[in-house]
Amino acid sequence: MAKSTQAPPMDLSTATFPRLLLEHAQRRPDEVAMQEKLYGIWQPITWAEYAARVEDFAHGLAGFGIQRGEIIAVLGDNRPEWLIAELAAQSMGASVVGIYPTSIGEELEHILSISAARVVVVEDQEQVDKLLKLRASGAASAIERVIFYDPHGLEAYNDPWLMDFTDVEQRGRERAQEQPGWFTEQVAMGDPSDIAIICTTSGTTSKPKLGELSHVNLLAMAQSLTQIDPADATFRYVSFLPFAWIGEQMLAVAIGLGHGLTISFPEDAATQRHDLREIGPDVMFSPPRIWESMLSEVQVRIDEAGWLKRKIFGWGYDVGDEAARARVQGKRGGNALLIALADAVSTRPVRDQLGLARVRRAYTGGAPLGPDVFRFFHAIGVNLKQIYGQTEICGIAVVHRDDAIAFNTVGTPIPGTDLRLTDDGEILLRSASVFRGYYRQPEETAKTVDADGWLHTGDAGYLDESGQLVVIDRAKDVLTAPDGSRYSSAFIENKLKFSPYVEEAVVFGPQDRGQGMTAMITLDPGTVGSWAEHERLSYTTYTDLAAKDEVYELVAEEITRANEDLPEAIRVARFLILHKQLDPDDDEITRTRKVRRNVIDERYADLIAALRRGDPQISLSSRVSYQDGSTVLRELSLRIFDLTTYQIPAGRGRRPVWSGRR
Repeated sequence: MAKSTQAPPMDLSTATFPRLLLEHAQRRPDEVAMQEKLYGIWQPITWAEYAARVEDFAHGLAGFGIQRGEIIAVLGDNRPEWLIAELAAQSMGASVVGIYPTSIGEELEHILSISAARVVVVEDQEQVDKLLKLRASGAASAIERVIFYDPHGLEAYNDPWLMDFTDVEQRGRERAQEQPGWFTEQVAMGDPSDIAIICTTSGTTSKPKLGELSHVNLLAMAQSLTQIDPADATFRYVSFLPFAWIGEQMLAVAIGLGHGLTISFPEDAATQRHDLREIGPDVMFSPPRIWESMLSEVQVRIDEAGWLKRKIFGWGYDVGDEAARARVQGKRGGNALLIALADAVSTRPVRDQLGLARVRRAYTGGAPLGPDVFRFFHAIGVNLKQIYGQTEICGIAVVHRDDAIAFNTVGTPIPGTDLRLTDDGEILLRSASVFRGYYRQPEETAKTVDADGWLHTGDAGYLDESGQLVVIDRAKDVLTAPDGSRYSSAFIENKLKFSPYVEEAVVFGPQDRGQGMTAMITLDPGTVGSWAEHERLSYTTYTDLAAKDEVYELVAEEITRANEDLPEAIRVARFLILHKQLDPDDDEITRTRKVRRNVIDERYADLIAALRRGDPQISLSSRVSYQDGSTVLRELSLRIFDLTTYQIPAGRGRRPVWSGRR
């Protein structure tokens, strides 16, 4: 990798992404802008090559008749071609709507129909087949061209509707020879207020809306965040979360182009952790599910280790935990030599295994992260911060400062952001990063942003005694306990999900005073499977594992431990283990793994009612699909476990944070 040159910072206030790209290409033509791993070897792309490919693809899009103000769609996993397509569209005054690679059916059709995209850039055969299926049903009539950037498996496809990405670039080069100067003119015509990207909202309560975000929206956010946490051209970032998510656009694109970060793309999901370790990123941003899965991985590995390694890690963790408590309060605590020794022999090897050895700062956002998970990462030396924001404000408005991290808060507003709470506790935000509006939905936009520019988030919260924001939940989901106190189901769910055995938890309030909270649990198949193997408990499928009495006892102990940290009024009294995992393809959770409560309430109404009544079990019919495409309807009986009469076996100690063992 070429050595980075520290040039004067660029002015982001009047920039567009294509202008920033061309400036990097002029200042640092031979330095690495992006790299992707192919067949085990990192393939670098310099800033000059990046800019040249963007120009070629922009000419190629122009050859298809794409005009200023149009939208192209991109569907697939993260690769350099995604960013090349995005910057190419922006350079000619068009914008990009990103679609999650796991999107199918109605969700895919919904986004494509609203955006009216005539050109769709896709990754591979899987995504091409989705669009061919849509076309066959008559749902893709607006699409005129599908461009793929991974030709594997598509060699026998002769449909003129399809075109290879490299062929579009070649056509673009030919067009550029006929129209020299066109690309530069187009970039110069761009205005910071132009729409850069269209991001889908989380869609937890309805079909996702399309939020219009301009260059100035995104770059104002980047400039504000880096006033708190500076970044420069020496920083490395590994891009593995979908570009359709505002969080990835925020780091990889806005801060990436604004400050010249090198972006690396793992070879595939199977090599992601290895590639992360190999690159050693300086900054990382992931939703809670990534941090929770990392903790689960550590717990499984530690549980499989010998007693000596467990003892050493436990000692090092305790030392790191004490030092972290002082550090996040801006204090210096503990013996420096002891802390350094604990880091060297205990916590640093774990950070290295997770690919976090070089991380200077890490962020979590998109949903609340449980305080216990938060504390774990600080104890092992990861400078993890919570951020708070929405798609409608470029993903970030509030963040922790290094010396003021409270695990139950999301921090304080970034520079240039105003925060206000209404009388009923709704969080309002105002800054230069507030979006332009929802695409083709002016009425919804007017409901969300008022005449004074305040974004009505729909979230409820309050400021603690130190002025940090505490987010309770969506305002409509904030409930009142029997004792009159307000609480959030999400807070209880995060407590339950701290268990390595719980993948998802959906908590329901009581219908009548005194009945207690109830919960629907899905298992983490990896950690529960590892536990079952250690306990010599045989099983065949997830459904079989979830029905085992021993697994119910395991989860009962975990929930009882979580209850000890909850006020009595909101402790979980009963639970059941669902026979299946929640699935975004079934609309039960979003692509960013937020629970769609309205879907859960409707689909599992009978289960919820039985939980609230305190029935000992509930029967249901479930359709099981097999890999050969066949399905069968099965009758299942789910047990409802009553915790009000349960006691943890005498003499059983509380398991440590870093372990799944008692």
